Amino acid sequence: MSGVRVMVVDDHPMWREGVARDLTEAGYHVVASCGEGRQAVRVVAATVPDVVVLDLQLPDISGVEVIRGLRAARPEVRVLMLSASGEQQDVLDAVKAGATGYLLKSAALAEFLEAVRRTTAGEPVFTPGLAGLVLGEYRRLAAVGQPGRTGRGSPPPRLTERETEVLRLVAKGMSYKQIAERLGLSHRTVQNHVQHTLNKLQLHNRVELTRYAIERGLDD
Repeated sequence: MSGVRVMVVDDHPMWREGVARDLTEAGYHVVASCGEGRQAVRVVAATVPDVVVLDLQLPDISGVEVIRGLRAARPEVRVLMLSASGEQQDVLDAVKAGATGYLLKSAALAEFLEAVRRTTAGEPVFTPGLAGLVLGEYRRLAAVGQPGRTGRGSPPPRLTERETEVLRLVAKGMSYKQIAERLGLSHRTVQNHVQHTLNKLQLHNRVELTRYAIERGLDD
């Protein structure tokens, strides 16, 4: 993880400093540590983090508003929510705003560091039980239809057979490692297929890719 740049945003100084210390000891480069959401949005363009570890409850604006501001300033940034709340609506609001993953603060250190690693790689990561919640919501939205979104009847972009195969497994919530094992490919090859598909579909991360695949019925 050497060279990976991380910003930590949390209004509790001891927690914020502890997370920054754990990340530094794990080899990450902590480029900023913020206690308020607006501060994080102001400095993200200057500090250029690859990943933002973000609390949901902040004193000035909500974590969801922060995600939108971060993505507006730096669209390629990946956001891992680290929150005390496991409420369904909080999780869904964060993911819909553009969070790559959502982890509860009760997670062990090893689980947190693994979540940051996977977020860096562009993989959606959730506290056990939350992934099914997100996939279920996407399936519900696909079933009722979303105004202004591309439906199943529109011609899909030209994906290769292998890209489509990988996309189907992404829609089932499988990790890169699981997909690689299923298809007999290397981890890096799976990453490359996902990145090519993201580029073709003009999407930003695997969360958006999963939603696209479910709307197309590729999770069947």
